[in-house]
Amino acid sequence: MDKARLAALREKYGTAKGGDIYDPDFARVATQIFLDPERRKWPFADVATFVGSTYRPIQSDADFAGLDCCLVGVPMDLGVTNRAGARMGPRAVRGIERIGPYEHVLRRAPLGEIKVADIGDVPMRSRFDLAACHADIEAYYKRIHAAGVIPLSVGGDHSVTLPIMRALGAERPLGMVHIDAHCDTSGEYEGTKFHHGGPFRQAVLDGVLDPERCIQIGIRGAAEYLWEFSAESGMTVIHAEKIDGMGIPAVIETARRVIGDGPLYVTFDVDGLDPAFAPGTGTPEVGGLTPREAQAILRGLAGLDIVGGDVVEVAPQYDASTVTAQAAAQMLFTLLCLVSIRKTGGVAA
Repeated sequence: MDKARLAALREKYGTAKGGDIYDPDFARVATQIFLDPERRKWPFADVATFVGSTYRPIQSDADFAGLDCCLVGVPMDLGVTNRAGARMGPRAVRGIERIGPYEHVLRRAPLGEIKVADIGDVPMRSRFDLAACHADIEAYYKRIHAAGVIPLSVGGDHSVTLPIMRALGAERPLGMVHIDAHCDTSGEYEGTKFHHGGPFRQAVLDGVLDPERCIQIGIRGAAEYLWEFSAESGMTVIHAEKIDGMGIPAVIETARRVIGDGPLYVTFDVDGLDPAFAPGTGTPEVGGLTPREAQAILRGLAGLDIVGGDVVEVAPQYDASTVTAQAAAQMLFTLLCLVSIRKTGGVAA
């Protein structure tokens, strides 16, 4: 080893504390977690919030003032068709420790770059009435949208995305990047069309989702016969089996081409991941994405006009290991980084 270089390293780092960080970008990130050069914030202490963000309860619309992005829980799973339990998803994802503060690929530390708060859960009048819950969700997100705040949400089953889209896409139809095992464009069952298997058919028919600016990634399983609406309406569908042949860069290029320049909503169903990585969900399907592939796809959306997003279908009671909630929390943090890029006008390094 070069003795001069070793001497220089000893001079600089020999007595340095953990928080003595010299790279200016890294030092800026460290200020979020170091109380002094020897003490870091305990990740397991204090009240749990999404990705360690500040908690800001919303009592009136004035409480949205100054926020760039809000993190919202939507604990409702009245629309499930298989295993229930996604109502516990927000609590499970909030409980995950050590997410962030830095995303090393995008080179972002969003909690120090934009004003973010966990604003708690959507207030809903009834735990029993699906239609009433959807109405309450839509009304709440209209308030968020009117305040000029970008919402990132954790469900809840995938039916919650429909009322969110109704709120965000009322003025101009949204584009969509949708990572999932299922297209979720099927029709009415047993007297309701608002279940988690059909939100995007309804969003298109409601005029709040532009199908020609929608891409669905990771689709697979035995229910393909239910999703003809995706193709008929003009959505782009990339089945899981095609991803290896295409490669992730081609998936990203296709997504960016389909979405274009308009407003984008990103929705991530954890069953888009293979159940080896996300067993805690209501409708697992083998043959899915790895978390690394999913993160790469999300990172590839940097710079697009993201107006909202969600992570849904975490049902923690089916996963004692917590890996599903871990993956969901990491995807939420990646979405937050994309919002930071969108709000600051920066780009990933």
